[in-house]
Amino acid sequence: MSAERLVHILDEVPGLEGLDELTMVVALDGFLDAGSSAALAAQHLSAISDGGSVVATFDVDQFHDYRARRPAVTFQRDHYESYDAPRLVVRLLRDAGDDPYLLLHGPEPDNRWEAFCRAVREVVERLGVTRVVSVGSVPMAVPHTRPIAVTHHANDVRLISGVNPWQGELRVPSSAQALLEIRLGEWGRDALGFVAHIPHYLAQLDYPRASVILLEHVERSGRLTLDLTDLRAAADDRESEIARYLSANEEVGDIVASLERQYDSFAQAEESGSSLLAEDQPIPTGEEIGQQFEQFLAGLEDDGKDTGDEPEEDR
Repeated sequence: MSAERLVHILDEVPGLEGLDELTMVVALDGFLDAGSSAALAAQHLSAISDGGSVVATFDVDQFHDYRARRPAVTFQRDHYESYDAPRLVVRLLRDAGDDPYLLLHGPEPDNRWEAFCRAVREVVERLGVTRVVSVGSVPMAVPHTRPIAVTHHANDVRLISGVNPWQGELRVPSSAQALLEIRLGEWGRDALGFVAHIPHYLAQLDYPRASVILLEHVERSGRLTLDLTDLRAAADDRESEIARYLSANEEVGDIVASLERQYDSFAQAEESGSSLLAEDQPIPTGEEIGQQFEQFLAGLEDDGKDTGDEPEEDR
């Protein structure tokens, strides 16, 4: 099946004529989206541009596993209505300086990744994209009270703008975004991205603080100017919720304190160059973390329902 049958692109897109540079941000929710950081980033970008305009639509039936990720549908008394169909689209948005850029967002394809990459290539070539910037997040054994680490990656080393938290080779599960970056490099197209490290005990909650960090990197690498005011406010609200919960739950606070000690020892060892491993610092066991943070998540969810602080998703 050709790329043209997997994605429909508008024949004419006003506002893109004569551009020397055009950034496309890729934010796919699903596997590489701990704390819903990519999804929240995409929602924010769309919101500050009043939704922009859809310039390309992928045939989501070709990529989505409906049994693995079942869309919601509303049952109203005696009939079904309001089916939330998954959408994988490219929007034309404008930044705070009125400069255009594109946003590819929606559910990460569950299958046919190679076909998806070819379809994205069609979008890149037809619309004149010069730079693809992806965002994502993974759960890590880190405390939320320390700076969020970000892994930088690119298909050309000249695009890398920061130092990664570790060096060397890692074998990790792949994603559609990872394959897209590789394939774009093979096709001579620049692609780079950022992966935020989310505290594993917050991975199931919306965590806008990580979304802010990711979009700050998108600003610099994509040469955009983004208004992050509302997203920062949501991040502050979430941090306040977490702080209130920890102050009232000493056992959970002890677990976070253990992660803080481990994190600080690791950072100090790296700075001194003596060792990458923390010495003589106890780290919580998997069983301890599982038991305590099961309560942690339940407490925060209940807190959000009571206070109305839980950010709403606009999928």
